[in-house]
Amino acid sequence: MELTLSFLERIESTNDKLKAYVTVTADEALAEAQVAENELLRGNYRGPLHGIPLAYKDLYDTKGVRTTGQSKIHEHRIPVNDATVVKLFREAGAVLLGKLAMYELAMGGPETSIFEQARNPWHLDYMPGLSSSGSGVAVAAGLCMGSLGSDTGGSIRGPASHCGIVGLKPTYGRVSRYGVIPLSWSLDHCGPMSWTVE
Repeated sequence: MELTLSFLERIESTNDKLKAYVTVTADEALAEAQVAENELLRGNYRGPLHGIPLAYKDLYDTKGVRTTGQSKIHEHRIPVNDATVVKLFREAGAVLLGKLAMYELAMGGPETSIFEQARNPWHLDYMPGLSSSGSGVAVAAGLCMGSLGSDTGGSIRGPASHCGIVGLKPTYGRVSRYGVIPLSWSLDHCGPMSWTVE
């Protein structure tokens, strides 16, 4: 609970400036954190993600939480199911802090997106990277312990490089893309972003 509360407080104090989150799921995160804490206190350990506060690029379907792809055509879209990778993270006990800024449909740019673009936490005038910009900014600025991005032409690797964090583009097909708004079926990759390789 304390870990999740500390991230929510940091999001509240810095997101107006950094624009990393387009949706913050504070109530849901606190409920999930309480469940995780209760399970951990009873010795029911699910693994290394149990109780860990994460956030996802706003193209990963999250059941009951708006998923827009930062596009006008999905502005009010609320999925009825989780993307496979989100489902697996929930089963592992991860806590969802919210959904992160991106370029429209993982390809457009700042001019076409429905929300403001994320700002590089190291220098607000510098570019934070490509379409997984919110994922890179959130990790670099300490607004989550890890995030999910997507990479079709550099959109995990670019923000990781620009924000000074680690981003992994996994082998094609290694991570399920089910429930993730596509850009290019034959080129899309889902992958993690974090502070360190470890």
